Amino acid sequence: MWKAHAKFERHSFVLLIGIILVVSIGGLVEISPLFYLESTIEKVDGVRPYTPLEQAGRDIYVREGCYGCHSQMIRPLRDEVERYGHYSLAAESMYDHPFQWGSKRTGPDLARVGGKYSDSWHVQHLTDPRSVVPESNMPPYKFLAETDLDYRAIEQRLATLKVVGVPYSKAEITNAKADLETQVDAFAGEKSGLKTRYGTKVQQRDYDGDPQRLTEMDALIAYLQVLGTMVDFRTYKAEDPRNLR
Repeated sequence: MWKAHAKFERHSFVLLIGIILVVSIGGLVEISPLFYLESTIEKVDGVRPYTPLEQAGRDIYVREGCYGCHSQMIRPLRDEVERYGHYSLAAESMYDHPFQWGSKRTGPDLARVGGKYSDSWHVQHLTDPRSVVPESNMPPYKFLAETDLDYRAIEQRLATLKVVGVPYSKAEITNAKADLETQVDAFAGEKSGLKTRYGTKVQQRDYDGDPQRLTEMDALIAYLQVLGTMVDFRTYKAEDPRNLR
């Protein structure tokens, strides 16, 4: 046996062939079962596509590179769960293109930040981070409150996301602009159809403290406030992996 192994040690080409063979077999063993599964993501009640306003805010979040300092993925480790909350589920980011899991935490994880702070806290934090978190090294984003949100292409944005698998309906795409404007109007009522299309848990209010303007600050805060709020973990029970077909 040892003599046979010597051939691999003395002949690099034979060693290369052996490595390719072993890696190929291992890859097939790991990947092949996935071809027989319709989905590897457990379906979870409550998870829905983002509203037009939330999606616009998410686009701003991506544009500003927030994922460079903040992750959105809580690992199932005791210290992370105790600090941030329930570990992240695959279903929670199934409509994220691209996902914002991140790889570095200069700042805290934001997967469960929704509802943790008030809108006014977020406005102050984004305007002057050190006024609420003295040790923060985050740059100020005051310009977001001074910049009107450009949502002229929001219908096309949702239509594009539909192409890559986000299940927006025709009605949701057609009413995208109206739904976006409605979500920042606390007095719009139920006639608009926003909550009919996206669910009764949709948060509908002015976010940046200036109801006379629809700003990028409105959109970003709307996105932050929905993170981690779609799934009710008080009633959530993990499904048996053997049932994921």
